[in-house]
Amino acid sequence: MSLKYSQTTSDYLEWKDAMNLIRTLYRDGKFQMSLFVSIGCFWGLRVSDILALRWKQILHVDEFCIIEKKTGKSRTIRINPQLKRHISDCYQQIHPIGVDAPILVSQKGSVFTVQRINVILKEIKTKYDLSVGNFSCHSLRKTFGRQVYNVNSDSAELALIKLMELFNHSSVAITKRYLGLRTEELLQTYDCLTF
Repeated sequence: MSLKYSQTTSDYLEWKDAMNLIRTLYRDGKFQMSLFVSIGCFWGLRVSDILALRWKQILHVDEFCIIEKKTGKSRTIRINPQLKRHISDCYQQIHPIGVDAPILVSQKGSVFTVQRINVILKEIKTKYDLSVGNFSCHSLRKTFGRQVYNVNSDSAELALIKLMELFNHSSVAITKRYLGLRTEELLQTYDCLTF
């Protein structure tokens, strides 16, 4: 938990580490967290939008629409076939009360809070010795962004434009800063100097 009035930023996971974490959480019987991490990494949604999802929206469909809580904008999401299978596997393991139920429900029967998810993620970071600085809900959104950017590095500007649209940012500069790319570019300036 951060100190009051302090500013913290989330760090992203390397993609291979994120995929290993999803598999490990599932193998260890942490099906809801495996599902949460996979959805965060594959869709890049804010935690508030993930917590609002219901099984009927994501189970047995190829794509769906949501209205983002923060922006009020509509977003269509396509479900990757591998993720679709993972969602189905998690559904079978979790045994929710029905398809109208929220996808992430605590033992008390209520939807998890953002604060509780962040506490769980910090516990996961420690338990699985993840090599990530500040690991929080937002880390998954950044992991998604970094992977989209890295996979499309041959057309980086196009990748940034796509991410700007998906993240509903007002400019590519904001998306670059959000992903930490601006800082990396600035720091590389020092690397080009020789003695």
